[in-house]
Amino acid sequence: MAMRRATALISGLALLLAACGGGDGDSSPAPTPTPTPTVPPPPSGSVFQVPAQVGLTVADIEKIIAQGVAEAQAQNFKAGIVVIDRVGNVLAVFVMNGTDLTLKTPLAPDGSKTDLQGLDLPAPAALAGGISKALTSSYFSSVGGAFSSRTANDIVQEVFPPSATTQGLESGALFSVQLSQLPCSDVSNRFLGVGVPGNLAGTKRGPLGVGADAGAFPLYKQGAVVGSVAVVGDGVYGFDTEYRDTDADLREETVALAATTGFEPAPEIKAPRISIDGTLLRFSDATPSDFLSNPASAPSFASINGSVGGLVSVRGYYDATAGIVAGAVYGTEESGVRPAKPSDGYDDPDIWVVSDGTGNTRYLPKAGTDAANVSQPLTANEVRTMLIEAFDVQRRARAQVRRPVDNRAQNTIVVVDTNGEILGLVRGPDALVDAIDAVPQKARTMAFFSSRFAASDLQASADPAVPPFVAAFRAFLNDSSALTGGTAFSVKAIGNLARPNFPDGERGNPPGPLSVPEDKFSIFNTGLQSRLVTPDIIEHVLYVLGVNANDVPKVCSDLPIVPATGRNRINNGITLFAGGTPIYRGNELVGAIGSSGDGDDQSDMIAFLGLFNASEKLGGSVNVPPLAIRSDKIVIPAGSGSQQLTFIACPFAPFIGTSEQNVCQGK
Repeated sequence: MAMRRATALISGLALLLAACGGGDGDSSPAPTPTPTPTVPPPPSGSVFQVPAQVGLTVADIEKIIAQGVAEAQAQNFKAGIVVIDRVGNVLAVFVMNGTDLTLKTPLAPDGSKTDLQGLDLPAPAALAGGISKALTSSYFSSVGGAFSSRTANDIVQEVFPPSATTQGLESGALFSVQLSQLPCSDVSNRFLGVGVPGNLAGTKRGPLGVGADAGAFPLYKQGAVVGSVAVVGDGVYGFDTEYRDTDADLREETVALAATTGFEPAPEIKAPRISIDGTLLRFSDATPSDFLSNPASAPSFASINGSVGGLVSVRGYYDATAGIVAGAVYGTEESGVRPAKPSDGYDDPDIWVVSDGTGNTRYLPKAGTDAANVSQPLTANEVRTMLIEAFDVQRRARAQVRRPVDNRAQNTIVVVDTNGEILGLVRGPDALVDAIDAVPQKARTMAFFSSRFAASDLQASADPAVPPFVAAFRAFLNDSSALTGGTAFSVKAIGNLARPNFPDGERGNPPGPLSVPEDKFSIFNTGLQSRLVTPDIIEHVLYVLGVNANDVPKVCSDLPIVPATGRNRINNGITLFAGGTPIYRGNELVGAIGSSGDGDDQSDMIAFLGLFNASEKLGGSVNVPPLAIRSDKIVIPAGSGSQQLTFIACPFAPFIGTSEQNVCQGK
């Protein structure tokens, strides 16, 4: 496998690496105003926002495409339009005649290109980028918050908000999430067979992971997210480094915004009504006042299909010969995300799970697979208890990124063992879809870096760029035995060590040992994280382009395969933003619990308190990491002083209905 990946990378780079982004539009009136959809109330007795069970019809998708094409024609812009449903199925890809479907990614700040920087991809690679950024806006949106790919742009970079005036501030809340939903992920479902998906169950992978390129917006019906539309055609798959200005070229964003007419989110849940660390998020630099067409007067789809352009296949994602596909209805078995069944054993109507689309629940609680590594693996009952207790914390927790105010947080919660095997997964009814893949990343990241296998697994990589990260890590911590199981690392702590400046955001300081210098850093080159999966992404892009006969396998990175699972310990990549804690039995690592879907501190709290409360209920058979080995015991020289690593951070007064504070203190 290592040789295959190395060969794919070399040939891929030879082919592909030939070459070396304001304001929001919420206040401008739309030319054709539409009624604001109402958010359905939760079912009787539930405290959560629960989406209506509706989906995109073929007629809906035809209207969305026609509105986008009409605006593109008015803008004299040739566009490709991608429509997906909430769980990531590609429902239609329409390309206007003459559209530029090449794709370039930006170089590093110093002009170099490493990992995914400086890609120069031939047509139809832009459609792969369109799928990735469509996933972004759909997967990050909910009944309580509507996020675009521009919103994601602002919260994945090394400072938040990204701007020349904010240097010195910490990184975005979702720093590194662009490398989730990877094409090699074992969590994401793939289409069955050739062409039209044989199973609409989500979640689905992104060809380039998750995107930050502007020009993708969520689609809503009856207040529920039903999918997303993305527009490509400018030849660039990039990101915006300046929060304060308006992009010079807004054609992709304007066309996409016009396409959403009649499927817009309610104004009160758009990103600019939501703040992180006191900064309002962005939704769009384009506004309806930028429209040069009237979406209400758009021609019919039948009148443009075959003349102005047509449906186009994307290998591995969409078969144009089958026509437009209606979207899966989120919350039904077909979608792969639904309420737990009584036979799942949770006895809680608010708990949702993921399924295979044919009635079988994925990731029901089970025992650990790591009897060869630990003295007593986690039991199915322990896993179930941790998930239920964490879910109960979530039920009481105040949301940060949902409207109206005082909504409950909705997260996905996952437990893994030391092999990285997923032992159980539960989620809130309207939790972000992205978290189904990103939370196993979190849990696996913590279990991996806290284990005795981290150094040896990384050193076994055939990629010569990977093993040096171990030496850099040990030198940075002044600990020659680091990454052999002596420290309980939270994902927040690993993230501290993976920023392009340490401490986080302090420009001019050297990078953390898992990152790269700031002049080489971008969302396409994050250090160890991107290095581990770049060969997989390139291998998959070559497959989409028809260069490779075979697709990338469901194995991210070339790290050693664990015989008990058939996968490596970080099989869908690593992530670098907060939300979880390793799990111990006494002083022995036995797994990790991760959480994501709301603010970082809420995610930390849900996982940590869930484990703590489960420990009390189980009589201490599992426990939070012992104080003496937590990552916050590590102090690192930094500049003229020193910096203590973090472990977890819990919000003040986090619960609705009580003024309880410092809920994690002393635990």
